Amino acid sequence: MSRYGLRGAMAIVGAADTKVGAVPELTSAQLQTEAARLALADAAISKDRIDGLITCNASVERGPLKTFHAEMVAELLGIAPRFCLTGAVGGALPVLMMEHAAAAIAAGLCHTVLLISADNILSAAKRRAAVPEPWDDPQFEEPYGPTTPAMYALIARAHMHRFGTTSEQFAAVAVACRRHASMNPGAHKREPIALADVLNSRMIADPLHLLDCSLVSDGGAAIVMTAAQRARDFPNPPVYFLGAGEAHPYLSLLHADSLTHSGAIQSGRQAYAAAGVAPRDIDLAFVYDAFTPMAIIYLEDLGFCPKGEGGRFVEGGNIELGGPLPINTHGGLLSYCHAGLANSIFHITEAVRQLRGGCGARQVNGAKLAIIHGQGGRASTHGTAILGTAETL
Repeated sequence: MSRYGLRGAMAIVGAADTKVGAVPELTSAQLQTEAARLALADAAISKDRIDGLITCNASVERGPLKTFHAEMVAELLGIAPRFCLTGAVGGALPVLMMEHAAAAIAAGLCHTVLLISADNILSAAKRRAAVPEPWDDPQFEEPYGPTTPAMYALIARAHMHRFGTTSEQFAAVAVACRRHASMNPGAHKREPIALADVLNSRMIADPLHLLDCSLVSDGGAAIVMTAAQRARDFPNPPVYFLGAGEAHPYLSLLHADSLTHSGAIQSGRQAYAAAGVAPRDIDLAFVYDAFTPMAIIYLEDLGFCPKGEGGRFVEGGNIELGGPLPINTHGGLLSYCHAGLANSIFHITEAVRQLRGGCGARQVNGAKLAIIHGQGGRASTHGTAILGTAETL
């Protein structure tokens, strides 16, 4: 069955986050099992019902929990799934895990899949280890020691040079995400900020200020997926998997064809085609906001505005609650949580909460369709998925 035959065939029936921020009392492995426990409780099922497991490798782990991650997590949970998979494409993986789970269920490899991603880079790793550079070209990048923020600063400068995007427009993304986080009791950072706060924060890699950069956090989340016909037996309204896409245009930034166009163009087109919807149909968006310029680029590449107009698109509250396209209503990587490789799974759990209508003050009224984008590497790997309510089937 192709991705175009999966529309509405699978649904998310459980979703939950652990505590995020500074969680020194839990190891990465404990965050994995805690996320699983909470998601199973949300789905109101026992672990014995799980016959599929997909996990994202944790950046701080060594030994079996690094190389046999899913198997080790299964052992920690006390389950023996007949389908077991660990992925390693960075922040894009949680989005792609949903497509892998849907395909596995459709193929009859399993019936109910638990997807987990968690990491504790704030507590377990030094801050320098939170920005690894394993994607550097060994000849032309690695010898010069570029940091991750410096490489994204190149992308930011390219967009500014080509399209006239400003630091104030980058800052508008950070302000919007922090406004949403201020309404989220679980967010890592909740103190409201203004444009001036972003622009006056410490310069990290010109033109990126500290508040243009994502957090360093501990945390994890998990979701439970099953076939749509089984989803009606669960207590929460099912959130349906409508389609997904992926793109892997390069690994090191040296080999990118463009610094202002990303693989989100391809992954987004695939996801829209699979779901049978268009950007104009989307009620809220979750874009990978590891750095503020990337959120602008991804809004362009996912079709919400023409290329080069993303800076103007994010101004004036357009991406905030009450605007035409609220983004990252939990606070995103900039304010909710950035936990190593786990990141985009928090986009998924927030999308589920929004589509269930359970977000309280930050609820997007009438939300029926959500798009989720995850990115791995240096904007090198992309996963895009679309989720919807029963009304969208």
